[in-house]
Amino acid sequence: MPTCLITGANRGIGLEFVKQYAADGWRVHATCRRPVDAEKLKEVAGDVQAHPLDVTDFARIEALARKLGGEAIDLLINNAGIYGPRVTPYDAIDYAAWAEVLRVNTMAPVKVSAVFAENVAKSGLKRIVAITSQMGSIADNSSGGSYIYRSSKAGLNAAMKSLAQDLAGKKITVAVLHPGWVRTDMGGSGATIDPFESVAGLRQVIDGLRLEDGCRFMAYDGRELPW
Repeated sequence: MPTCLITGANRGIGLEFVKQYAADGWRVHATCRRPVDAEKLKEVAGDVQAHPLDVTDFARIEALARKLGGEAIDLLINNAGIYGPRVTPYDAIDYAAWAEVLRVNTMAPVKVSAVFAENVAKSGLKRIVAITSQMGSIADNSSGGSYIYRSSKAGLNAAMKSLAQDLAGKKITVAVLHPGWVRTDMGGSGATIDPFESVAGLRQVIDGLRLEDGCRFMAYDGRELPW
């Protein structure tokens, strides 16, 4: 039975990952800040283990790794993320908010990946992915703005690219994946696809990842995205 660990698993894309992998017989370690309040997560059928985890609390990440011991993790999904202030004119940026978004979106996925790298290396699939955004593409930025969110995802992409190089010796495949514009709390009601479609597509992309291809930046529909 394959095993996955998912951060930010109480809603949106993270919750949908839990539902779909659990339905297919995976063991799912689902993390979020307050599982006790995650009613929809509690309702998911299957082998789902919920764990409290604030990804900005690096000591708690290490504590979770000790709790899971040497359990093999076939797939690690770094999904937890925040947008930060929606309006960020260049001359009125909230720099404290920027630092917080960078800690959640950029630093935390690297920390989680580093802490659980040995668990992933023990597995059969050996895959680590981070949910990023097309807004993190430097080549695709033709509209400007969104300094905080864009930079956090561009930084995530760069960090995961380096991680892919460093973990290649352990035969771990690393990728950054754009979920599309999804109808979630972050994406809003006007988004173009629902979580089910996004995650179904992301799972197909994950299934097709190969170590020899290196770190790829891909969309849920299989498109390769410009860095």
